[in-house]
Amino acid sequence: MNTLIVSPSPHVHGKESTRKIMGDVIIALLPAVLVSIWFFGLSAIHLVCVSVLSCVVFEYLIQKLLLKGRSTVGDLSAVVTGVLLALNLPVCSPWWLIVIGAFVAIGVAKMTFGGLGQNLFNPALVARVVLLVSFPVLMTSTAFHAPETGYLFGNSDVAATALDATSGATPLGFVKEQLAKGVPMQEIMATPGLSYTQLLFARLGGSAGELSAIALIIGFIYLLCRRVIKPWISLSILLTVFVFAGILWLANPAKFTDPVFNLLSGGLLLGAFFMATDYVTSPMTAKGQVIFGIGIGIITILIREFGAYPEGVSFAILIMNATVPLLNRFQPKRFAVEAQKK
Repeated sequence: MNTLIVSPSPHVHGKESTRKIMGDVIIALLPAVLVSIWFFGLSAIHLVCVSVLSCVVFEYLIQKLLLKGRSTVGDLSAVVTGVLLALNLPVCSPWWLIVIGAFVAIGVAKMTFGGLGQNLFNPALVARVVLLVSFPVLMTSTAFHAPETGYLFGNSDVAATALDATSGATPLGFVKEQLAKGVPMQEIMATPGLSYTQLLFARLGGSAGELSAIALIIGFIYLLCRRVIKPWISLSILLTVFVFAGILWLANPAKFTDPVFNLLSGGLLLGAFFMATDYVTSPMTAKGQVIFGIGIGIITILIREFGAYPEGVSFAILIMNATVPLLNRFQPKRFAVEAQKK
């Protein structure tokens, strides 16, 4: 039997609801989804549909059959998880990989903790990391199809002639491979397909959510205008990445990537705008959010530049998710005083 605990008055009521907030997040993600569909067509539609449907079905079945409670799929949180999971996967992912990811996201990372509002880690990112560790070949270079008019990294002189005819490494993966071979950064950045314009306007291979920085920025601005999120986490991440990457680049420009490249490449913008800002897994206070964002930025660059993986955003956010209970101790003074009295 579920116990309802009501705190003493006064109570603050707002017009926002979980369904309304999740609806705004879905709208904000639409530009990235549409860009993916524009470049990959049916493959992108298949990815998003299978991911969303799997997340919704798993949440419904677990809620009804295991938790014996009312269905919560109507709050749209499972749909948001499904879209985010899809944007974190290669467009050519097989259906069974998507279903496994959905089960990990909903069944392990979300419902195991009791459902929405109680999970410690971002469900979509948990699924991405589990899939990355379990199926590294499918989740890395050989699984990323370069969109039409893009370039096949690793064979940079060969242009893609069909949507599903070629595959290659992501920009971050390509850079890391070339650095390992001793190629200086200046020569690497001269490779066709690595221009800032292409990184910004969608001409590169990668996961569905990495295709267009502009699409993600549009979604971020929408969330800010709707006051769904506050900018502190995202801006802290971006500023930290820019400064930290800039310091390394200035120290040795032949070995380290420049700060603008780090901002526009990989899943940094997707993570900073849509996953690090998750209400449940991020700090409540502005001070905690800034520290949270700085930590994500530092860990991301450390993994990108010194780690085995070319990308570090997912790991960075999950690591900092674990610090949220501690960061929430930075309470506003009026709440801290009341907590001490109790």
